[in-house]
Amino acid sequence: MKMHLIYPKWPKLERQTEFHLPPHGPVVFAAEVPEEVDILFTDENLEPVEFYSSMDLVALSVMLTSQLPRAFEIADAYREMGIPVIMGGIATMLHASEASDHSDSIFLGEVEGRFSQVIEDLKNGTLCKTYDFFGSPPDISLVGTARRSILQRDLYNYRGVQMVDLVHASRGCRFNCMPCCVGYLGGKSFRPRPLSKVIEEIESIPNNRLFLVDNSLSQDRDWLKELFTAMIPLKRKWVSHPVLYDPEILDLAAKAGCWYVYQAVIDDSKTIRERIRMLKDHDIGIEGTILLGLDDHDENYIKRLVDVLLEEELDMAEFTILTPFPHTPIRRKLEKENRILSSNWLDYTCDKVVFQPKQMSPDKLLELFHYAWDTFYEGAGHQLRMGNLFKKVIRKEMDDGTYRRYDPRRKRAFETKAPKTD
Repeated sequence: MKMHLIYPKWPKLERQTEFHLPPHGPVVFAAEVPEEVDILFTDENLEPVEFYSSMDLVALSVMLTSQLPRAFEIADAYREMGIPVIMGGIATMLHASEASDHSDSIFLGEVEGRFSQVIEDLKNGTLCKTYDFFGSPPDISLVGTARRSILQRDLYNYRGVQMVDLVHASRGCRFNCMPCCVGYLGGKSFRPRPLSKVIEEIESIPNNRLFLVDNSLSQDRDWLKELFTAMIPLKRKWVSHPVLYDPEILDLAAKAGCWYVYQAVIDDSKTIRERIRMLKDHDIGIEGTILLGLDDHDENYIKRLVDVLLEEELDMAEFTILTPFPHTPIRRKLEKENRILSSNWLDYTCDKVVFQPKQMSPDKLLELFHYAWDTFYEGAGHQLRMGNLFKKVIRKEMDDGTYRRYDPRRKRAFETKAPKTD
């Protein structure tokens, strides 16, 4: 049996340097596909999608809302060829009704231990319209090592620098942050994977640099101590979402190879300044993810916020516009107040204004978004600042003897050869 697994393209964030990480959703999903199924994987962000009539099933892994329009185009084209299409992933769960209109089947929820049934149903001609496991996560111990062999390794580098590999040590999040849909998708309970499985997966990844994509590394102090202590001997370098702001935990994180942290910034509070300084004290870099357009943001507030980030000497900043994704607390609020201006999912890229701001016009918020990027990066552009972060990790790698230059001769090919076009 042959499956074409596709990760659709989407419009990239304006003003940010374009680079491509190895996608996480497809490789996690592929680990649950029975070995009898030959997988051809296409990341459309890096190579064009070709359509093959010899496929038995097409699977679309859709993470972002802004991927949906292209996913629907691909699904419609394959279905016109008479080939069944199944869709899954975060965006499929957020937009289940729309996704169902463009596919033969949708898969809702986490996939571990469940996809073999889909293949059996396909063989028997009884493919279900919906496989609904939403809200019923599998035993977390079933989450195994992602199937990264489907990736074409040489595509995931920027100017010869290998991009980080993505891995997760836990699922779920007990926080319910205003712009986030994680509580809806993965549940509000913290679900750590068995530590031995996490370490086994990290050891299996040839790349020395990783991105721990856990929703938050600040949910369980004792677990973090165990995780970081176990990671120290591996000498990997990694980035993550916020780590618990505790001196002992941050010290362990630094020893375990923490390279830099994505720190959410929604205000210029004393707390944010203290967190930035704590990370600097542990020689951990900071990329601020700065959300613009909250109800208390006026023009002066946003300009002052940019000044604060410059004063605190943030390594990097990623400015985004508040975007009310489905099933988030902020969307419910804005819908109630009749402030949603657009549900064109192509505009949900976090660099467009799709709601009515409280203290300014949509055009003014967009203008301030551009002001923030241009002011922060004036004199030291995005690429230069990124380069400085890479210098930091190279220095750390040279200090502990793990530095390796990217060798283009060590390519990873497709797991299965692409079939000839009929």
